[in-house]
Amino acid sequence: MADLASLVEAIRDRAEALSELGYKVRFDLSDTGEAILLDATGGSVEVGEGSGEADAVLKLSTDTLDKLITGRIGPMMAFSTGRLKVEGSQGVALKLAGLLDKD
Repeated sequence: MADLASLVEAIRDRAEALSELGYKVRFDLSDTGEAILLDATGGSVEVGEGSGEADAVLKLSTDTLDKLITGRIGPMMAFSTGRLKVEGSQGVALKLAGLLDKD
């Protein structure tokens, strides 16, 4: 299982593709109590720990986030099996899912 630092690094590595999102998304990691804020507004993507205002909040485990980033599970499969919960804008979450699926 990936640790928080490697997940943050993986999101940073995909920052260019995720910058198309144009919204703020927070990943609330259920197993660690940590949060990663992806700020894709204004053409720049910043990933930081801690909570912040977001257009969509994705609640999932570090393992599920790792699988989403590496493509071992699709966003829709994670959502439909209950491994991923979405609060806030469903549209933003769907747009993010499409960007994650692009590899």
